[in-house]
Amino acid sequence: MTDQVGQVSEEIKETYEDFEEKVIEIRRTAKVTKGGKNLSFRAVVVVGNRKGKVGLGIGKAREVPDAIRKAIADAKKNLIEVPIYNGTIP
Repeated sequence: MTDQVGQVSEEIKETYEDFEEKVIEIRRTAKVTKGGKNLSFRAVVVVGNRKGKVGLGIGKAREVPDAIRKAIADAKKNLIEVPIYNGTIP
């Protein structure tokens, strides 16, 4: 919900402090151009809180840390709810 000035209400804001981040894959890619090869990196990251919320993200950048940071931000945007019964996925 938003109030009159477009601010997100405090009860809807989600905190990501208890989320764990796991890098699944880092891959180097090369784009061949007339001037040579342009190297970049792609990172695949999963985030989750072990309480049923999980997200997958992909980030691309010229440096590995930037690609990981972008992938984490993308994963937090793509959160889904996974049902958990008796501590496991049914």
